[in-house]
Amino acid sequence: MTWTPPPLDPAIAAALAADPDAVVGMEPEDIAVIRGRAVPVPPEQVTRYGTFERTDLTFPSAADGADVRVVLVRPVRTSGPLPVIVHIHGGGLVLGGPLDDLPATLELAAHTGCAVASVDYRLAPEHPYPTPVLDCYGALTGLREVAREWNLDPTRMILSGVSAGGGLAAAVALWGRDHHGPDLLGLLLACPMLDDRNETFSAQQMRGVGTWDLTANATGWRAYLGDAAGGPDVPIYAAPGRAQDLSGLPPTFVDVATVETFRDECVAFASRIWQAGGSAELHVWPGGNHAFDFLAPWATLSQDARAARLAWLRRLLLDA
Repeated sequence: MTWTPPPLDPAIAAALAADPDAVVGMEPEDIAVIRGRAVPVPPEQVTRYGTFERTDLTFPSAADGADVRVVLVRPVRTSGPLPVIVHIHGGGLVLGGPLDDLPATLELAAHTGCAVASVDYRLAPEHPYPTPVLDCYGALTGLREVAREWNLDPTRMILSGVSAGGGLAAAVALWGRDHHGPDLLGLLLACPMLDDRNETFSAQQMRGVGTWDLTANATGWRAYLGDAAGGPDVPIYAAPGRAQDLSGLPPTFVDVATVETFRDECVAFASRIWQAGGSAELHVWPGGNHAFDFLAPWATLSQDARAARLAWLRRLLLDA
């Protein structure tokens, strides 16, 4: 068996080589160090240079009733009610905050007339499963209840997430499906972290390669699931890549890259949606590593990936 990885896109490879903080492998003791390197998102990017306005709301977590902050960002010039992208940030379940992915999500919103609501869920290992997913579910249901007050359309809610946020978004969608939750217009999963087992070919193939390899992935999942990670008893609401029945999900967008730990689990997830008779659009970007469009947003491959997400979202809203 050979584990030779596919080649990186030249622009992505150059960006990766120039980034000393790119996370490849991560051990538990690295979590605090990486958290300490976080760079705040400039305020002007949070409001897209004044074209959006920010309001911070709180909703009770479905885990324990604790307050969950949601950063709501709405276009200044609107005619509503607005569709809303409920966004869940990435960070391997142990890193990040609600502003981290916001500029890229606002790019989608600015071209589609959407508002964005980004969830500040609690992180593992301090808050393991099920707290993060139920924080996000509580935020989603709470936002639906007050949507009209904030000029939002509760019938046009799109759940999105990047990396670990994509896995949480998929888990929230499954939880909502099985617990009479809010209807979703769509589910947008960018390079989602779906499966705790690390058993796919791509997980082995990309050991030590690109960003967020098998070691980092195992660290994130252990922080979230403890000793249960990789075992037989992990529920689908913790690791949605384990779900065999993906019927009842809204139209779903999944993208992933070829030089990425998550490649094979993402392809399998989209395939099971099709097998269940559902709607899924899948993109596998050649030469990208994990979250390549955040690493090198200027690269042609990154621009193509973001354009595909935007095109899917536009079609989704047009048909609503």
